[in-house]
Amino acid sequence: MSLNSSQTLTIGGQDLVRNGSRTPREDAGAVMKPSTPTKKPQPPRPENGITIAVSSRVLFNMEKEQQIFEQQGMEEYIKYQVEHETEPFSPGPAFSFVKALEAVNTQLRELYPESEELFDVVLITNNHAYVGLRLINTINHHQLFIERFCMTGGNSPIGYLKAYHTNLYLSADPVKVHEALEEGIAAATMFTQEKMTEVSETQLRVAFDGDAVLFSDESEQIFKAHGLDKFFEHEKAHENKPLDHGPLKGFLEVLGKLQKKFYAKGQRMDCPIRTYLVTARSAASSGARALKTLRSWGLEIDEALFLAGAPKGPMLEKIRPHIFFDDQMFHVEGAAEMGTVACHVPYGIAQRIPRKGVKDKETSPAVK
Repeated sequence: MSLNSSQTLTIGGQDLVRNGSRTPREDAGAVMKPSTPTKKPQPPRPENGITIAVSSRVLFNMEKEQQIFEQQGMEEYIKYQVEHETEPFSPGPAFSFVKALEAVNTQLRELYPESEELFDVVLITNNHAYVGLRLINTINHHQLFIERFCMTGGNSPIGYLKAYHTNLYLSADPVKVHEALEEGIAAATMFTQEKMTEVSETQLRVAFDGDAVLFSDESEQIFKAHGLDKFFEHEKAHENKPLDHGPLKGFLEVLGKLQKKFYAKGQRMDCPIRTYLVTARSAASSGARALKTLRSWGLEIDEALFLAGAPKGPMLEKIRPHIFFDDQMFHVEGAAEMGTVACHVPYGIAQRIPRKGVKDKETSPAVK
């Protein structure tokens, strides 16, 4: 949970499960028996695992508690948390993503019992340690395998991310996400949303935008300076020159590394990890450079959707990813309205141009 105010987006497979497993209403009023399971899988050593750092406010729904902090202050916030520490938080937007990571770990342990190349989820929060017991009880209530906590008592947790060898950081606080990106750590802002679609219980699905997410914002800069026609000319002329990397290239790399472990066991078609490129680039006009860039990096993407400016929401509704990353709020909002857990990556030149309302008229959807 952030102790600073932050933005909330309120808008309102195949073994399927509702994203978050339970709705807030189902968990409201639930009371758990504080308990610590005696046997859980051991987390990998940080240098061997793929560390996913999540804030408490994206893993769980803590909107009520955040309001208490903002309106009544720290002391009342802590008092409320202690008084309700046997009541579980309901799932937040990152909950199903974390459950899918655990499902992949289960299959990796079966195939490679001695390997520590596993997802390692770390709860990163600037909450006060007094809140820790409620978080621990909630994690045990939902049967999550999270053993590493970082609770900074009001200080920014960003400095700890590198110490945890973080491969991805998810937070509800856009300021902290920006700080993490400045430190070279893949990061994105998650939002509380009313509608979350059903997602696969057995296959982790991750969808990425291209420019300013997997790739640099080089092409976006050409569009901003010279317009769409020059953008197409530039991409054609540089088709065989790989784009520079974007902030989430490294996360795609670690997903690809784990996928190859399943491929080595003959499970390419049954791999529990599937990746998607969902871009508004046009395939014929600018798609070749994107695909050649991925190939030059030695990376595979399972599915590539070139939408030529069409909305991404309907395609994402069909894919049903656990998480989707995009650098423009226009696309994040459109995806979230249709139930996709969409994250904002505040990276690149588009972040420095003031938006002109919900639909940013200075940004061509054909470039993204």
